[in-house]
Amino acid sequence: MSGYYEIGIFHTKTAQNVGTLWRSAYQLGAAGIFTIGRRYDRMASDTYNVANNIPMRHYETFDEFIANRPVNAVLVGVEMGGEPLAEFVHPRNAVYLLGAEDHGLPPDILAKCNKVVSLQAVRQPSYNVAVAGSLVLYSRVFYTPSNKTCTRQGGFSPSQSLSTPEVFSTFEHESTLTPCG
Repeated sequence: MSGYYEIGIFHTKTAQNVGTLWRSAYQLGAAGIFTIGRRYDRMASDTYNVANNIPMRHYETFDEFIANRPVNAVLVGVEMGGEPLAEFVHPRNAVYLLGAEDHGLPPDILAKCNKVVSLQAVRQPSYNVAVAGSLVLYSRVFYTPSNKTCTRQGGFSPSQSLSTPEVFSTFEHESTLTPCG
């Protein structure tokens, strides 16, 4: 998929999550990263010096962010209760917005998102904010509509429940991936 994408966090609670998401965004080809509501300096864990490779912008308010949002970019909220990520078709040009670690995205911000996507889980669908953002970007890069049905040999597909005995059996006995393409 061509196009561009960015990712950011609304009122993030910890600088470590910004640093982790920044590195993932760099590794997965994002055009930029941003925060709304708080500033962060370069992270000590930034061994790739991503600040020199992918920009990070800070907006004081959501309105300031909206005023500077890239043209033709779809605002995708990442929050529980949205469209399941396994079924989500990523827009060509997207800006992904994650909520704070402890409160998520407030209802008034969710209402301004063009789309909302959520992550499934075997147990509780609540992830660390940097992990959630990394999973969404990974999905965008490696699970586009043309290769969304990539499967492990043995028939496992992303929509199958991970708690079924057949899936555990597949993982125990099969270790190669079928090619995506």
